Amino acid sequence: MTAAPEIVDSHCHLDFPDFAEDLAGVVDRARAAGVTRMVTICTRLRQEPQVRAIAERFEGVFYAAGTHPMSAAEEPLVSVDQLVALAAHPKFVGIGETGLDYHYTADSAEVQKTSLRIHIQAAQETGLPLIIHARAADDDMAAILREGFRARPYSCVMHCFSSSPALARAALDLGFYLSMSGIAAFPKSQDIRDIFAAAPLDRVLVETDAPYLAPPPFRGKRNEPAYTVHTARKGAEIFGLSYADFAAATSANFDRLFSKAAVKVQA
Repeated sequence: MTAAPEIVDSHCHLDFPDFAEDLAGVVDRARAAGVTRMVTICTRLRQEPQVRAIAERFEGVFYAAGTHPMSAAEEPLVSVDQLVALAAHPKFVGIGETGLDYHYTADSAEVQKTSLRIHIQAAQETGLPLIIHARAADDDMAAILREGFRARPYSCVMHCFSSSPALARAALDLGFYLSMSGIAAFPKSQDIRDIFAAAPLDRVLVETDAPYLAPPPFRGKRNEPAYTVHTARKGAEIFGLSYADFAAATSANFDRLFSKAAVKVQA
């Protein structure tokens, strides 16, 4: 039997309780589907040891850490030094997720902005990519990303991109990446598909955001990294490519951005 093309789930949350009873099975199913690498994201710094332990336990699983904007008012403000120290771990590959979310937590906008700027500085210091969550905050998000980039360039991915064409263009103009989640495969998400269709293929990643946002045919159920394949099939359709070619392109993009987790080709 021909092996499935290899692809990467660039953003999932394997430490969430949804996976506690089945974590090894989740990783095994991902590998069987061709999802050979995953980045599991820590959203509260106090949970970093548990997330790190998952990355250490499984080959092909890497991790990132930061303070999620929806938690920014509840958690101690992280420092640049804390994030830089975490970056010494060989499997720590990104800064975040961080960002701005005014949909549910607009009342904490100012602390979210402060936290975001700290994470930007950590990305600048470490050279690791920034992982951004953006919802209902497009103008402030674009302004802060540009402000930081003008001060000192850094790399970045707009995770689970479902914002406006204007924010997509602002991110792409800075050389950043857009990550496609299961939302892009939802029937009513043509506007999101149009944004990705207008983006350069070499700036697109794929993710699950598991356990959330399962793509069809699993919508409404627990998402898991194996389902990256279903979102990627929709991505291949958007770009007019075979699944294998789209998987190869997005994996190469991941290697370029998350260079610490890149597949090392033996000379």
